[in-house]
Amino acid sequence: MRSPASSRRRKAGRLPTGELKTRLHQSLARDLGTKIVSGEYQPGESLPGEIAASQSHQVSRNAYREAVRILSAKGLVESRQKAGTLVTERDRWNILDPEVLDWALSTNPAPAFRDSLFELRSIVEPAAASLAARRRNEQDLSAIEAALDEMRAHAPDSPEGEQADERFHESIFAATGNDILSRLANIISASVKFVAEYKREQRIERDTWPDHRDLFEAIKACQPERAHQAMLGLIAHARDDIERAPLARKMRRSDRREG
Repeated sequence: MRSPASSRRRKAGRLPTGELKTRLHQSLARDLGTKIVSGEYQPGESLPGEIAASQSHQVSRNAYREAVRILSAKGLVESRQKAGTLVTERDRWNILDPEVLDWALSTNPAPAFRDSLFELRSIVEPAAASLAARRRNEQDLSAIEAALDEMRAHAPDSPEGEQADERFHESIFAATGNDILSRLANIISASVKFVAEYKREQRIERDTWPDHRDLFEAIKACQPERAHQAMLGLIAHARDDIERAPLARKMRRSDRREG
């Protein structure tokens, strides 16, 4: 029989000990990982020692060690005897790991990194859209259309709108019927999330729904070339939104001064 005390803890919404520990070291891994990919910790630099780090982050030494193991598995750090835990060279980072990519995009990445990501999207996504137009079935169409309807129902800069946008792109990858290609959907979702958040921060209000609708219609009509071109256009518009953000911000400042 469960004790009254354990029932009160469940009612209070407390997490089980194991889940709490998992969240602690995952949160710490994100914090350290973000500092690494942002350049706060440079390649060859040592991370803080285990005792000092666990004290400064107010976590157990076990939680710190688990966080370091996560970073090591992603190629961001390595442990050396007598040297401690060192940040590895950038070419060893698993930058396509969804978490690493998310960390990199959350720190106002350099234009060169953003350009590389858009180039990747311009190569992969149009091909995926073309395949989806050839291979989609009714279930695939329903998933893509449901995400499109959700995008229409919510503001583009709302969490619901952003999540629907991500599902739209993920559903297209699923419709390709290519399991290996579908693994890239997480990378694309991270980029879509970044674009949406960046546009919200910069107050760029262009409605992307017509671009997504045109792409859906091409896939629905089984027109691979049209789907390919529609996806290229969608990505080009997203890239243009990012690149014109500094100019838009400058114009807003000028308007405020004149007012």
